[in-house]
Amino acid sequence: MESLQVSDYMNTHPVKLGLKMPVAEAVEWLLASGQTGGPVVDEKGKVVGFLSEQDCISQMIESSYYREQVCRVADIMRTPALTVKPYMSVLELAQLLLREKPRIYPVVDDDGVLCGSINRTNILKAIDVQLRSGYRKVAS
Repeated sequence: MESLQVSDYMNTHPVKLGLKMPVAEAVEWLLASGQTGGPVVDEKGKVVGFLSEQDCISQMIESSYYREQVCRVADIMRTPALTVKPYMSVLELAQLLLREKPRIYPVVDDDGVLCGSINRTNILKAIDVQLRSGYRKVAS
């Protein structure tokens, strides 16, 4: 199980949100991508924060009440973003999930540049594939 790496199961095309993006636009991007949150990147592609659906809900209610869009992603994103490296063990990440509660982790290289994302479903799939492979070996 230790040999399973995040890079083998990560989403290589995560939604990328910008600091100056209006929250309403970020919500549209999240909805279109089917992702429940996304990393916020600077102009160099480095992850500087994270925005989840939960972060957007109160802002969207306020925007609909006042009929204004004045809030930007940078105003409500979470910093620092909890990130993982592509060479991290999936098992190690699964153990981290027992302590931390994010549903999605941005995957960054050693310079902090976004290279993907991994979520709970990806992690469950990796563990399931490994377990089924082990069952087949035992049955043989």
